[in-house]
Amino acid sequence: MQTFTIPTQSYLKRRQLFAQHMQTGIAVIPTAPERIRNRDAHYPYRFDSYFYYLSGFTEPEAVLVIVAKTDKAPEKHILFCRAKDKEREIWDGYRYGPEAAKEVFSFDETYPVTQLDEILPTLLANQTVIYTALGHDSSWDQRVIRWMNQVRDQIRTGVMAPERITDCRVILDEMRLIKSSEELQVIQEAANISVQAHQCAMQTTKPDKYEYEIEAELLYTFNRLGARFPAYTSIVAGGANACVLHYVENTAKLKSGDLLLIDAGCELHGYASDITRTFPINGKFSAAQKDIYQLVLNAQTAAIAQVKPGNLWNDPHQAALRVLAQGFIDLGLCHGSLDAVLESEDYKRFYMHRTGHWLGMDVHDAGQYKQYGAWRALQSGMVLTVEPGCYIRADDKVAEHFWNIGIRIEDDVVVTASDHHILTAAAPKTIADIEELMQ
Repeated sequence: MQTFTIPTQSYLKRRQLFAQHMQTGIAVIPTAPERIRNRDAHYPYRFDSYFYYLSGFTEPEAVLVIVAKTDKAPEKHILFCRAKDKEREIWDGYRYGPEAAKEVFSFDETYPVTQLDEILPTLLANQTVIYTALGHDSSWDQRVIRWMNQVRDQIRTGVMAPERITDCRVILDEMRLIKSSEELQVIQEAANISVQAHQCAMQTTKPDKYEYEIEAELLYTFNRLGARFPAYTSIVAGGANACVLHYVENTAKLKSGDLLLIDAGCELHGYASDITRTFPINGKFSAAQKDIYQLVLNAQTAAIAQVKPGNLWNDPHQAALRVLAQGFIDLGLCHGSLDAVLESEDYKRFYMHRTGHWLGMDVHDAGQYKQYGAWRALQSGMVLTVEPGCYIRADDKVAEHFWNIGIRIEDDVVVTASDHHILTAAAPKTIADIEELMQ
């Protein structure tokens, strides 16, 4: 399946915009290292999101350098990457190498990554500030400090060393928070693939299957439609397992009469999708399951209605919380007035997480939720999840017909110029639509 990819020139424009925000100095941003799973077997490689956002380059062992323009020199974009090595390519596959990477990814200069320690101190000389992801990786921090000390050793020759190190993520988080039309197209395609995976999961779920069998259907659909990897470890939780928020064992047998909660989404071209649906394993909701499910769906509807430009980040959460708390009172799960239940946080016995998060290259994407102590206003181009839930464990204080009901409903939503658009709306979520599909 052919899917849309972001053009190389878009990454160049991002680097240019980042350099404008820098104003002065030099940015040094590494990609993620390869990780050994065990012995000489590696985990599947996944690039660093910040590095990829600015480069579009997917190979390991690479470092991006951006030098801001000065009165004496133009802005410069440099990539350090693996050298061409025909023997290693026989074993591990194609490498761009510096020469091809320079042309394909629009860099001013490219060098073998083995020359990084030799060249970086010369690039840092006479720069006032270094932008890097300080504190993310202690070995990287030590390497940056070592380069700075090498420059400081030259001060008697008239060379100036950088005065400070600044976290590049402060700028990049704000850039990544507002998605371009190209990014939104990729996220929409990722969402479409995940929607089909959830539909397939609903149609293949039956009593006595195992959770991992349904997970296999999800992964198969992701791959069949062009998304090679999940954006995160899939949650496939039947019955009481659905009351464990981050359950990922996915090994239990599915029982008739229980619900199945699936929280799963694919990653496509570096961008995540994130959908949760909950449905009856035998295809029919019980009366108690219907009551809780409709309550969570009503809460999500109220929350999504608050996703619009100018509203605050916390508005969807507050809207969902009021619907849920009142529903808990109506169903006898909580007692007292709505204000009393909210103030005492008694609702947290059944709803203990927040209603969403930013979504983008990371499933919990970059970007601050508050600015200067206040919830930030939503803006066109922001993408977030809306995912209220209810989790009722076996408890003598709760009516038995509610025991082991865990429900979460999650959609991906983009803020538009005047309202919002639900990227994952095609995934069935009303009681009638779910029961019809499962029949």
